[in-house]
Amino acid sequence: LSASVTSLRSSLSLLDSSISILDSGISDFPRLKKVLSSTRHFELTPSSTLSSAQASLASELAPAITTLLQRSEQYIAKLERKQNNLAARSELLEGRLEGKDKGGGVRRQRSLERLVRRAGTPNGTGGGREQEERALRLKSLRQKKERLGYAVERLTLQSQQRQRQLRMSVA
Repeated sequence: LSASVTSLRSSLSLLDSSISILDSGISDFPRLKKVLSSTRHFELTPSSTLSSAQASLASELAPAITTLLQRSEQYIAKLERKQNNLAARSELLEGRLEGKDKGGGVRRQRSLERLVRRAGTPNGTGGGREQEERALRLKSLRQKKERLGYAVERLTLQSQQRQRQLRMSVA
Protein backbone atom coordinates (compact mmCIF):
# COMPACT_ATOMS: atom_id res chain seq x y z
CA LEU A 1 0.00 0.00 0.00
CA SER A 2 2.83 2.33 0.75
CA ALA A 3 4.05 1.94 -2.83
CA SER A 4 0.61 3.02 -4.08
CA VAL A 5 0.57 6.02 -1.77
CA THR A 6 4.01 7.12 -2.94
CA SER A 7 2.96 6.58 -6.53
CA LEU A 8 -0.21 8.61 -5.88
CA ARG A 9 1.83 11.39 -4.23
CA SER A 10 4.23 11.49 -7.11
CA SER A 11 1.28 11.64 -9.52
CA LEU A 12 -0.18 14.50 -7.47
CA SER A 13 3.10 16.38 -7.48
CA LEU A 14 3.38 15.78 -11.21
CA LEU A 15 -0.21 17.01 -11.58
CA ASP A 16 0.57 20.10 -9.47
CA SER A 17 3.62 20.87 -11.55
CA SER A 18 1.56 20.40 -14.73
CA ILE A 19 -1.11 22.75 -13.37
CA SER A 20 1.49 25.40 -12.48
CA ILE A 21 3.05 25.13 -15.96
CA LEU A 22 -0.43 25.33 -17.50
CA ASP A 23 -1.25 28.31 -15.27
CA SER A 24 1.84 30.19 -16.34
CA GLY A 25 1.00 29.45 -19.99
CA ILE A 26 -2.64 30.42 -19.65
CA SER A 27 -2.06 33.56 -17.61
CA ASP A 28 -0.72 35.32 -20.72
CA PHE A 29 -3.54 33.98 -22.91
CA PRO A 30 -5.83 37.12 -22.89
CA ARG A 31 -2.90 39.26 -24.02
CA LEU A 32 -2.02 36.77 -26.73
CA LYS A 33 -5.62 36.63 -27.86
CA LYS A 34 -5.68 40.41 -28.25
CA VAL A 35 -2.33 40.48 -30.05
CA LEU A 36 -3.21 37.64 -32.38
CA SER A 37 -6.64 38.96 -33.30
CA SER A 38 -5.61 41.21 -36.17
CA THR A 39 -7.71 44.00 -37.56
CA ARG A 40 -7.66 43.80 -41.32
CA HIS A 41 -7.01 47.20 -42.75
CA PHE A 42 -6.45 45.91 -46.23
CA GLU A 43 -8.06 42.84 -47.55
CA LEU A 44 -6.62 40.93 -50.43
CA THR A 45 -9.16 40.14 -53.10
CA PRO A 46 -8.75 38.02 -56.18
CA SER A 47 -8.32 39.74 -59.54
CA SER A 48 -11.56 38.25 -60.87
CA THR A 49 -13.50 40.07 -58.13
CA LEU A 50 -11.72 43.30 -58.98
CA SER A 51 -12.42 43.00 -62.70
CA SER A 52 -16.10 42.23 -62.09
CA ALA A 53 -16.38 45.24 -59.76
CA GLN A 54 -14.73 47.45 -62.39
CA ALA A 55 -17.10 46.16 -65.06
CA SER A 56 -20.19 46.81 -62.91
CA LEU A 57 -18.94 50.29 -62.03
CA ALA A 58 -18.29 51.06 -65.69
CA SER A 59 -21.76 49.83 -66.68
CA GLU A 60 -23.32 52.06 -64.00
CA LEU A 61 -21.33 55.16 -64.91
CA ALA A 62 -21.38 54.89 -68.71
CA PRO A 63 -25.01 56.09 -69.16
CA ALA A 64 -24.48 59.00 -66.78
CA ILE A 65 -21.31 60.04 -68.60
CA THR A 66 -22.97 59.87 -72.02
CA THR A 67 -25.91 61.91 -70.72
CA LEU A 68 -23.56 64.56 -69.35
CA LEU A 69 -21.63 64.64 -72.63
CA GLN A 70 -24.85 65.09 -74.62
CA ARG A 71 -25.97 67.90 -72.33
CA SER A 72 -22.65 69.66 -72.66
CA GLU A 73 -22.70 69.29 -76.46
CA GLN A 74 -26.24 70.70 -76.59
CA TYR A 75 -25.24 73.61 -74.39
CA ILE A 76 -22.18 74.31 -76.55
CA ALA A 77 -24.36 74.22 -79.67
CA LYS A 78 -26.81 76.60 -78.00
CA LEU A 79 -23.98 78.98 -77.12
CA GLU A 80 -22.66 78.81 -80.69
CA ARG A 81 -26.12 79.66 -82.06
CA LYS A 82 -26.36 82.52 -79.61
CA GLN A 83 -22.94 83.77 -80.68
CA ASN A 84 -23.97 83.57 -84.35
CA ASN A 85 -27.21 85.43 -83.62
CA LEU A 86 -25.32 88.14 -81.77
CA ALA A 87 -22.81 88.44 -84.60
CA ALA A 88 -25.63 88.73 -87.16
CA ARG A 89 -27.39 91.33 -85.03
CA SER A 90 -24.14 93.25 -84.64
CA GLU A 91 -23.63 93.27 -88.41
CA LEU A 92 -27.21 94.39 -88.94
CA LEU A 93 -26.82 97.25 -86.48
CA GLU A 94 -23.49 98.23 -88.02
CA GLY A 95 -25.17 98.30 -91.43
CA ARG A 96 -27.93 100.50 -90.06
CA LEU A 97 -25.41 102.87 -88.52
CA GLU A 98 -23.37 103.04 -91.72
CA GLY A 99 -26.56 103.60 -93.72
CA LYS A 100 -27.48 106.53 -91.53
CA ASP A 101 -23.98 108.00 -91.64
CA LYS A 102 -23.38 107.54 -95.36
CA GLY A 103 -25.88 107.97 -98.13
CA GLY A 104 -29.31 107.94 -96.51
CA GLY A 105 -29.01 111.20 -94.57
CA VAL A 106 -27.21 113.08 -97.32
CA ARG A 107 -29.75 112.00 -99.93
CA ARG A 108 -32.66 113.12 -97.79
CA GLN A 109 -31.02 116.42 -97.01
CA ARG A 110 -30.42 117.12 -100.71
CA SER A 111 -34.00 116.31 -101.66
CA LEU A 112 -35.26 118.62 -98.92
CA GLU A 113 -32.96 121.39 -100.13
CA ARG A 114 -34.27 120.92 -103.68
CA LEU A 115 -37.84 121.24 -102.46
CA VAL A 116 -37.01 124.38 -100.52
CA ARG A 117 -35.21 125.86 -103.55
CA ARG A 118 -38.21 125.14 -105.75
CA ALA A 119 -40.40 126.94 -103.30
CA GLY A 120 -38.17 130.01 -103.57
CA THR A 121 -38.09 130.12 -107.40
CA PRO A 122 -40.54 132.25 -109.35
CA ASN A 123 -41.83 129.17 -111.23
CA GLY A 124 -42.97 127.58 -107.96
CA THR A 125 -46.74 127.68 -107.77
CA GLY A 126 -48.31 128.33 -104.45
CA GLY A 127 -46.47 129.98 -101.62
CA GLY A 128 -43.21 128.97 -100.04
CA ARG A 129 -45.18 127.92 -97.00
CA GLU A 130 -46.93 125.13 -98.91
CA GLN A 131 -43.63 123.85 -100.19
CA GLU A 132 -42.18 123.86 -96.71
CA GLU A 133 -45.19 121.95 -95.46
CA ARG A 134 -44.78 119.47 -98.27
CA ALA A 135 -41.09 119.14 -97.41
CA LEU A 136 -41.89 118.53 -93.75
CA ARG A 137 -44.59 116.04 -94.74
CA LEU A 138 -42.13 114.28 -97.05
CA LYS A 139 -39.54 114.19 -94.29
CA SER A 140 -42.02 112.70 -91.79
CA LEU A 141 -43.18 110.12 -94.36
CA ARG A 142 -39.59 109.06 -95.02
CA GLN A 143 -38.93 108.73 -91.31
CA LYS A 144 -42.06 106.65 -90.98
CA LYS A 145 -40.94 104.49 -93.90
CA GLU A 146 -37.56 103.98 -92.23
CA ARG A 147 -39.17 103.05 -88.91
CA LEU A 148 -41.46 100.58 -90.64
CA GLY A 149 -38.49 99.09 -92.50
CA TYR A 150 -36.66 98.58 -89.22
CA ALA A 151 -39.77 97.06 -87.66
CA VAL A 152 -40.12 94.63 -90.59
CA GLU A 153 -36.44 93.72 -90.29
CA ARG A 154 -36.75 93.15 -86.55
CA LEU A 155 -39.87 91.02 -87.02
CA THR A 156 -38.20 88.86 -89.67
CA LEU A 157 -35.22 88.32 -87.36
CA GLN A 158 -37.56 87.37 -84.54
CA SER A 159 -39.41 85.00 -86.85
CA GLN A 160 -36.16 83.35 -87.93
CA GLN A 161 -35.05 83.02 -84.33
CA ARG A 162 -38.35 81.42 -83.31
CA GLN A 163 -38.10 79.03 -86.23
CA ARG A 164 -34.60 78.00 -85.07
CA GLN A 165 -35.84 77.53 -81.52
CA LEU A 166 -38.73 75.43 -82.78
CA ARG A 167 -36.38 73.29 -84.84
CA MET A 168 -34.08 72.83 -81.83
CA SER A 169 -36.95 71.89 -79.53
CA VAL A 170 -38.18 69.32 -82.06
CA ALA A 171 -34.66 67.88 -82.54
